[in-house]
Amino acid sequence: MAANKRVLFLGAAGLIGPHLIPGLADDYDLRLADVKSHPDGIDVDHVDVTDYEQVRDAARGMDAIMNFTVVRNDADQSFHVSTRGAWHVMRAAAELGIRKIVHSGPESVRGHYDHSFDINDPPLQPGPGYYMTTKMLSREICKAWSRAHDIQTICFLFNGLGAPPEGPVSGSDFPPFTIVWPDLHQACRLALEIESIQDNYQEFNLHSHLGQGKFSIDKARRMLGYEPLRNMADMYRRPI
Repeated sequence: MAANKRVLFLGAAGLIGPHLIPGLADDYDLRLADVKSHPDGIDVDHVDVTDYEQVRDAARGMDAIMNFTVVRNDADQSFHVSTRGAWHVMRAAAELGIRKIVHSGPESVRGHYDHSFDINDPPLQPGPGYYMTTKMLSREICKAWSRAHDIQTICFLFNGLGAPPEGPVSGSDFPPFTIVWPDLHQACRLALEIESIQDNYQEFNLHSHLGQGKFSIDKARRMLGYEPLRNMADMYRRPI
C-alpha cells in the first residue's frame, strides 16, 4: 500500500468523515477539508465544496479525492453540496489530472425491492424526495466526467452506517444495507488502491450484514476484493 498517497478528504468533519479518518490516516497523507470544525478538534482546512475555486485549490498536488460531503435537510443546500459539489470535484480532477475519485451516496432501491431477493444492480429509483434526487444527479455527473476524462471513480452505495455491535444484540433484527465503520475503512482502501475499473465508473453496494439474501455485494467482492470483516448478522442470532 502506498503510504505517501496524497488524498483530499472532503467532508472530513461531517457525519461520516470523523469515523473514516482513523481507519485511513496511517496509510495515506490526508488533507482534511470541510466548512466546519472537526468534532475532535483535529485541524481541518476550510474548503467549501460549493465553491469551485476552493475545491480546485485544495486538490492541487493530490493523487485522489474522497467526497463524503452531504446536506440532507435543506432543499437549497442539498443541491449545492451534493450536485454542484460533485461537479466541482470532477471538474477539478479533470483540470488537475487527478485520476482517482471515491464518491458515495444513499441506496435508492430499498423502497421498491425490500420484498425481493438477490438484488444486485437495479436501475436508479430515487423517488420524489429532493435529497435523493440531488444525490442521483451527483452520480450521473461523476459517471459522465469519469468516462469523458479517463478518471477512475468508485461510488459506494449504502443505507446506513454505524459502529459494529460490541456484543450479542437482542430485541431487534439486523439492519438491511448497513455497513459498519471497519468495513467501510477497508472498502475505501481498496478503492484508493485499485489501478482501474471497467468503464472508469462503477457503483458498489456495501453492507456488513449478510444473510438476508438481498442487495448483493458480489460485484464489490469480484471487482474490489471487498469482504465484510465479520458477518454482523451473527450478532443478532437468537438462541434456540
